[in-house]
Amino acid sequence: MRAGTSRGPFFLSQWLPAEATLRDRVLVSAIGSTDSSQINGLGGGTSLTSKVAIVSPSTRSDCDVDYLFAQVGVGSQTVDTRPNCGNMLAGVAPFAIEQGLVIPSGEETAVRVHNVNTGARIDVSVHTPQGRVQYDGDVRIDGVAEPGAPIYMSFLDAWGAVTGQLFPTGSRTNVVDGVPVTCIDAAMPLVIIPASALGFTGRETTGELEAHADRMQRIERIRRQAGALMGLGDVSDSVVPKPVLVAEGDDADSLHSRYFTPHRCHTAHAVTGAIGVATAFVLPGTVASGGSRETGRHAVRVCHPSGSLQIAVDLAGQGNERRVERASVVRTARKILEGRLELPAHVLTP
Repeated sequence: MRAGTSRGPFFLSQWLPAEATLRDRVLVSAIGSTDSSQINGLGGGTSLTSKVAIVSPSTRSDCDVDYLFAQVGVGSQTVDTRPNCGNMLAGVAPFAIEQGLVIPSGEETAVRVHNVNTGARIDVSVHTPQGRVQYDGDVRIDGVAEPGAPIYMSFLDAWGAVTGQLFPTGSRTNVVDGVPVTCIDAAMPLVIIPASALGFTGRETTGELEAHADRMQRIERIRRQAGALMGLGDVSDSVVPKPVLVAEGDDADSLHSRYFTPHRCHTAHAVTGAIGVATAFVLPGTVASGGSRETGRHAVRVCHPSGSLQIAVDLAGQGNERRVERASVVRTARKILEGRLELPAHVLTP
């Protein structure tokens, strides 16, 4: 499925080996990750097309399905289940409905998703006229050429889900490698860096950013040090935290963001990353703060290389106790293929 601005195979957990090491060997083979081109599998040679969603009936009484996300390496036989992916999440509810895990109800069907990676709950609404998932529609999202039916996703408890704290270092701003940063755990652990601190404007294309090998190396150095500060340990072999460059937006309700995955710049923007950036934007004291805001709902536009992504953020509380209670976003998905995946015999051989 193409889900949001990502693509990858979706599996019911029962279709895969239960043992994690063997399961990961299957995923590496499925994507074809031994080769950076991924020509021997379903991957597309980029981190955006080297993703897997594993879905099962939920272990939580307040959710319908469990969703385990796996980031599979590009040119490396690695599988990382530490991060979440909000774009792949857009395909979870349609997949669950089509596989009979959720019974459609009326014109729209609500699916409560438990993200196993982070422990967060996300409420997803899918169009289901005549009891069938509708993929065609007129909603456009930047980074995808064709429109589709809207899929509404509301993140309810994603703040501090991985580290236990929204600001896991205990401060809203830290200095890492001589640069002010904000380390935040909001839907995805991020280290947010002012673009200007590294000599960028925050409006560059992905190619323009990646052409600066020395600055890319510094971003990775900052990411690794921030990971340790956030209590994530040695993150040299992990894709979290994700580094993000931010810059002032075009108006009072927007900011420019360049999201890394973590070694390449995203051609659009991860949904989870946009929620983290929007959270830092509406709260005071961060390197991304966009001014004081009252309680209530605020629309934040996160501008990225392919356009922008709008996040609706619900603020509650007063002063230093102000907090984000909900963040919502609209995505689309497309079912591309349903079939049988063939694996080489050696993959399943102990």
